[in-house]
Amino acid sequence: MPHDQGQALIATGIGAPVRRVEDLRLLRGLGRYTDDLDLPGALHAVFVRSPYASARILAVDVSAALALPGVVAAYTGADLAHLAPLPCLVPRQLPDGRPMPRPPYRALAVGAARHVGDPVAMVVAETRAAALDAAEAVAVEYDPLPAVTDPAEALSPDAPAVWPDLPDGNLAFRFALGDEAAVAAALARAAHVVSLDFRMSRITANPMEPRAALAEWDPGTERFTLRSGLQNPHGTRDALAAVFGVPAGSVRVISPDMGGGFGMRGQPTQEHVALLFAARALGRPVRWAATRTEAIQSDPHARDQTSTVELALDAEGHFLALRCRTVANMGAYLALMGPLPPTNNLGGLAGVYRTPAISAEVLGVFTHTQPTAPYRGAGRPEAIYALERAIDLAAVKLGLDRVEIRRRNLIPKEALPFRTGLVFTYDSGDFARGMEIALAAADWAGFPARRAEAAARGRLRGIGIANAIEISAGPPRTPQDEGAEIRFAPDGSATVLLGAHNHGQGHETVFRQMLSDMLGLPFHAVRIVMGDTDAVPYGRGTFGSRSIVAAGTALKEAADRIVARGRRIAAHLLEAAVEDIEFEAGRFRIAGTDRSLGFAEIARASVTPGALPKGEEGGLIAAAIRTPQDATFPNGCHVCEAEVDPETGEVQVLRYVIADDVGTVINPLLMKGQLHGGVAQGLGQALLENVVFEPGSGQLLSASFMDYAMPRAADMPPVEILGNHHPTASNPLGAKGAGEAGTVGALPAVVSAVVDALSPLGVTHLDMPLTPLRVWQAIRAARG
Repeated sequence: MPHDQGQALIATGIGAPVRRVEDLRLLRGLGRYTDDLDLPGALHAVFVRSPYASARILAVDVSAALALPGVVAAYTGADLAHLAPLPCLVPRQLPDGRPMPRPPYRALAVGAARHVGDPVAMVVAETRAAALDAAEAVAVEYDPLPAVTDPAEALSPDAPAVWPDLPDGNLAFRFALGDEAAVAAALARAAHVVSLDFRMSRITANPMEPRAALAEWDPGTERFTLRSGLQNPHGTRDALAAVFGVPAGSVRVISPDMGGGFGMRGQPTQEHVALLFAARALGRPVRWAATRTEAIQSDPHARDQTSTVELALDAEGHFLALRCRTVANMGAYLALMGPLPPTNNLGGLAGVYRTPAISAEVLGVFTHTQPTAPYRGAGRPEAIYALERAIDLAAVKLGLDRVEIRRRNLIPKEALPFRTGLVFTYDSGDFARGMEIALAAADWAGFPARRAEAAARGRLRGIGIANAIEISAGPPRTPQDEGAEIRFAPDGSATVLLGAHNHGQGHETVFRQMLSDMLGLPFHAVRIVMGDTDAVPYGRGTFGSRSIVAAGTALKEAADRIVARGRRIAAHLLEAAVEDIEFEAGRFRIAGTDRSLGFAEIARASVTPGALPKGEEGGLIAAAIRTPQDATFPNGCHVCEAEVDPETGEVQVLRYVIADDVGTVINPLLMKGQLHGGVAQGLGQALLENVVFEPGSGQLLSASFMDYAMPRAADMPPVEILGNHHPTASNPLGAKGAGEAGTVGALPAVVSAVVDALSPLGVTHLDMPLTPLRVWQAIRAARG
């Protein structure tokens, strides 16, 4: 029996733990990733990348490369300089109100290289081996210059300028939010103020499948086609059309299976532009796939901020105000959504607490590093980390238990809807209940005995807590509309065209579940189509935990329109009034009778001449582009328990508990999988991952998995997930989103646990990543 037909034997609607239908294909090697695709006559491209973080490009000589066998073409920045730069869609301002500078982000560097891995030339050959040889033969004359990679150092008056012609040095923008005067007044009158300077480490996404692309030009239709793993095919199409100065309809983007996105695949890249240019110039398809080192050198990176957070409290430990000041690394160029992560999700600084006054300031700076872009959480983990670390420090200063200080400040359920001290208004949830569920499951009360047992073994044991909340299908002022279309075949099966796109979440499964539930269709009778701008007329893509909320809202509207059309057709066929037709479980029935029709009869009639009511359009098809009524706020309490070996600094995370509220749960198996993955990525940043540059030269020192530590199965503890779900009224499904929730809470929870383990030594904070060396050094320093 086919796998998806077997699903019909069990519950398959909303709330059912349906196994992912994608897995049968992917686990048998039947997935179609970008590098699996090929076209007749396709050429291979290899990029020549700068080995310097900052250097003038004095000359690029491709003559030796062109003389090699099998080489078809070689291009430099000058060849592509007439194309428009890659855009940035997030406008910001300088302190005096002038628009943020937008230095040209070109496909190939012109005049100067501004980070290690900046592409300087591209060679195209009949085979990848020939292209690699040709790339080695390209002679580039550089004049190396000093580089700056640290965001705080970039603001120094004597820091090397990334863009010497900009009048404001390396400052890209200033962004402020909140009532600064009210916060300053609260800080001045507070009985207690805690302050923490911290670094949010720089990381890179490292999906299983490195970036790849296959570009094609059709001279007959004068259209580009780009095949590449992307989270937002329609947005990428529009951006690339602007670069080439052609209508959006002249670019087709196809996004096949992809091995993870995490925000990194949410923008057009330099390689996309160069490959499309070459495909048109040569009249042949051109393909490229990054090596892992090349990916780390050229992928957008993430996070990388220095911050100061201040929390004001009264004598009893109630929060009065919070202020956070951040310097955010934008890299050498502004990515499509580069300024978004440090600025658009600052509302998360309110957390789940009643803090009345909150303000934030962000300075974006240019450095000689890869552009930064959204990464799982995109500003949400940064905000919650700042808040929760400050709360832990406040508990130490006031001599309060970390749980008790949180209890005193939680927003009570009866206060909802609650407008926080910064931007957000929470509509639903029970934050206190969630924390109590997590504490009980983690046996917080029994921790002292476990700590004593660990001490008897010579280990330091700690427990950490973090209350996390994030915005989903947001943030405000960002377009959140999404498209969905349902098309019925005459046999009653349905095809769903989705603007959202799957890159590991399980869309092929959950949207089948949703339509099965909405229309009473057999699970196997629904097919999902996405990731092709020619097949799907409209879409914004998948990011920000928005798919279920945004695409689900559009799908519900389209399903309602199908039902409305079906009732009209059924009324005509059954010779009844439309008002007398009831719809339930996939059948249109005359109320109070056993006379009914299913979707097969309705769909067949919709394409049968003469079978429809007068004025009714043919075909059982409905589409909707809808925007959720408001953002949603998934939330949860994370408790982490860890041990430290004081002789080596090694950290072992022993247990992890989450009490989570994602509203309506469409599929509990997939929801838990999303949380597990989020925790893994948060744990990876907290303990292991770090992009490192050599000071002065800006050389990238962590460009392979020999130097960039990724979390492995042995690093992950058992993760227990408990429900505290409160559906939202802001969308018809009641869903809140789950894709980033695990990461948002994991950073502060893991760090809290490790710092608690070290607290008997007087350690109150350590910056991420908490590597064995960093922990061991902290222990040595604490012991004098």
